[in-house]
Amino acid sequence: MNGDWLMRGRDGRLSVHQQSGEAVWCRAERGPGGAWTEPRPVGGDQRLHPVLAVGQGTDGYAHLVSWRPTAKGESGLVHSTHFRARLAALDWTPIGHPNKKGGRTGTPAVAVDAQGRAHVFVRNAGGGVSLLAQKEKGGWEPWRDLSGDQAHDVQDGLAAVTGESGRVELYASAPGAVLHWSQEEPGARPVLRETLQTPVRPGTLRALATSPERTTLFCTDTSGDLRAWRPGTEPVTLLPAAGHGPVAAVRCELDGYDCTLLAQRSAGGRVSFAAYPTELESAGAWWTESGPELPLDARVCLAVDEDERVVAATLSPSTGRLLLTRRKDEPGLALEAWRQV
Repeated sequence: MNGDWLMRGRDGRLSVHQQSGEAVWCRAERGPGGAWTEPRPVGGDQRLHPVLAVGQGTDGYAHLVSWRPTAKGESGLVHSTHFRARLAALDWTPIGHPNKKGGRTGTPAVAVDAQGRAHVFVRNAGGGVSLLAQKEKGGWEPWRDLSGDQAHDVQDGLAAVTGESGRVELYASAPGAVLHWSQEEPGARPVLRETLQTPVRPGTLRALATSPERTTLFCTDTSGDLRAWRPGTEPVTLLPAAGHGPVAAVRCELDGYDCTLLAQRSAGGRVSFAAYPTELESAGAWWTESGPELPLDARVCLAVDEDERVVAATLSPSTGRLLLTRRKDEPGLALEAWRQV
């Protein structure tokens, strides 16, 4: 799964999108902090591959992208929009293949610009990155190859993000490097702006908008350290990664300060949290564990509810078990007891 699968909708309710079997399912709060609906399938009855990318616009709408089988040995991408989690999502719509046809080429990533247009990024068969963007008045632009002359060995695990400016950005890893694309203006084709020569572990990229003009990339280097990088600056080592894969990240207010909160399933199986003042990595951060021991495949996600309280969720694809906790109304990052929903 790629993207924030725990999100707050425009009605203030939290929802979860999850891939299970050959379908995508959604659950949502019936009321703030209360009971949840039973899982419901999203997008109709099409058979999907076990891949899901999720992006959300400022309008609160969720954009979902997956691969589906089309012919023997071939697949195509499909897209659905979920306007409100407690209502039915639109049916899956075919949006093609970055190489016109063929098998799956990579895990897609989705970002939604300020105009509500979804941007779908995916590794193509040539090892570069392709983009499919929605038009403002409906339909899709043609597929575009963003690779240029410098990106032909891109690794799976793209990180797409929308900045506070409403412009879309993309980060990708390649052997010994991290690449960054961004838009000059809304609707423009993202351009490869910077290549950072640094070795990172594939599949550990996570990007977050951290100020009006900047986004921050979190990734794990080959020595196991979690690093933060804003294009135009040097990367900063935060602390050793708690576990494998990308961290979850969210901006939130803690004790009156704008903070960045990170979470990750630790090597010991519990959820580890670390927080620091946003874009002030020099202040330091350290992990604090919480909750029960989780299965190896458990994923962690963070959100902020309609009362601006931090919410953390874990989801295990193998068990389907969804656990949730919220920040208590007291100083620091004190959390309620984890509960299954």
